[in-house]
Amino acid sequence: MANPKVASREEWLEARKALLVHEKEETRLRDRNAAERLALPWVKIDKTYTFDTPTGRKTLDQLFDGRSQLVVYHFMLPPEWEAGCPGCSFLVDHLDGTLPHLNHHDVTLIAVSRAPLDKVAAYKARMGWKFPWVSSFGGEFNYDFGVSFTPETIAAGATYNFEPASPDSGEAPGMSSFFKDETGQVFHTYSSYGRGGEELIGTYMILDRAPLGRNESGNMGDWMRRHDEYEDAEPVKACHAEAIPA
Repeated sequence: MANPKVASREEWLEARKALLVHEKEETRLRDRNAAERLALPWVKIDKTYTFDTPTGRKTLDQLFDGRSQLVVYHFMLPPEWEAGCPGCSFLVDHLDGTLPHLNHHDVTLIAVSRAPLDKVAAYKARMGWKFPWVSSFGGEFNYDFGVSFTPETIAAGATYNFEPASPDSGEAPGMSSFFKDETGQVFHTYSSYGRGGEELIGTYMILDRAPLGRNESGNMGDWMRRHDEYEDAEPVKACHAEAIPA
């Protein structure tokens, strides 16, 4: 990044006010998109999905935990990986603080991965996270919601981010939202992929306002690490993995 112009306070104020016009446009656009998001039609979920959880096997409607809204973060951790995706780990580092606010606003937030529950629980314990995280091991949930792929599903026309999935696709991040009505019927209301979850990453929102911005070459992997892998990282205080029923 080239050294910026050094200006007087008056010149800075003039430039800052000009930027404010565009920031307000961005806010209004975000509000418009939020309204359009709420206006999307819903799709009834007729298929039965089951998940392994620390308290036993549960169906999708049971994951709502007594609330009417469920937001699922599709965390990249397939059975063959020993650790979760660094990018997904970066994002979910920002989730724990939201839980009491979401729960008291009728929203349950969980993560779902294809890895077996013991591997999910071990990585969760390593990272010191508190948010609920369940396993869809052996099921079709991740495939049906466009974040896991096989050569066969790609050949059959699988999509990622609403476009044809690339031939080398395997696991990808995303987020999906669901609603459960008074009869217990579940509906799929929204999904987002690719950079769609970027606004959940508070670190990026702060970096965007720092003097050098994100200071990366377009790939967060240039600098970002799992939070316990930075050279000066303090180890997470020991915590026990949640008990997994036999």
